[in-house]
Amino acid sequence: MIIVTGAAGFIGSCLVSKLNDEGFFDLILVDDFSNEAKNLNFEHKKYTQLVHRNDFLEWMAGKENQIQFVFHIGARTDTAEFNIDILNQLNLDYSKRLWTFCTNNSIPIIYASSAATYGMGEFGFDDNMQDLSLLKPLNPYGQSKLDFDIWALSQEEKPFYWSGFKFFNVYGPNEYHKSRMASVVFHAFNQIKSNNKLKLFRSHNPDYLDGAQQRDFIYVKDVVDVLFFSMINRFESDLYNLGTGKSQTFLDLASAVFEALNIEKNIEFIDTPADIRDKYQYFTEAKMDKLLNKGFIQTFQPIEIGVKDYVINYLEGHKYL
Repeated sequence: MIIVTGAAGFIGSCLVSKLNDEGFFDLILVDDFSNEAKNLNFEHKKYTQLVHRNDFLEWMAGKENQIQFVFHIGARTDTAEFNIDILNQLNLDYSKRLWTFCTNNSIPIIYASSAATYGMGEFGFDDNMQDLSLLKPLNPYGQSKLDFDIWALSQEEKPFYWSGFKFFNVYGPNEYHKSRMASVVFHAFNQIKSNNKLKLFRSHNPDYLDGAQQRDFIYVKDVVDVLFFSMINRFESDLYNLGTGKSQTFLDLASAVFEALNIEKNIEFIDTPADIRDKYQYFTEAKMDKLLNKGFIQTFQPIEIGVKDYVINYLEGHKYL
């Protein structure tokens, strides 16, 4: 059996879809399952059992020989969450217990880290960085992810195969439930559909024009392809970036959404809120050499192609992957 934590969520449910497409159906889906809108993400998936996240760590006891692989995607991902106790409980302590279980029982594990660990990018976005303690995440969520990365790397005993993936700006199907934490593509689609206009933050940095702020946007289908590739190939255990390796501007993103909707481009620039202005990132771009050197040769979809697929085949009909 294969375990997927966070299986009702955005990336987790897309991973379940990928596993089904590849012929894997003996899946244990782990989440809290209290959000009915979120549960629609796995409504038509094939799986063996649902296990509540609060029961999961105890549920595994005695099933060590049945578990073939663990994808630990579940986490509290709200970047505006400032309750450190909740983040420590769900993103740090829970992950430590699962990691230890996998270590003790020779179970391979892939877990979700985050590009939020890089903070403002003062030290770049290089997954070969040796001293992770130098990084300064911009919020407690990013710090919780960094804390686990540092802890995992420091352990003398590790699972016989493990990988942590630092997700960059992921967008795509199955994020309807995420509200304000959904991708910019999702919000852009809804704004444009409502009033044929999109609001973007203007630049408060003289080095960037309005709308020229850059992010490494990666389509969720590419993300789950990498996760599946990692499960099958089991290359060197390590931390890996997971972006496209090529940043694109918010104007690129906006243009792609307008084009997919066949609506004339109409953009209004508004001030970045003062309370987040000093922590606003103007550039992110994953250094992808480490992963690509492990044999992943599939081309990542540029935002023009990914957004078109997302808008036309999912958002327009409120469909799920």
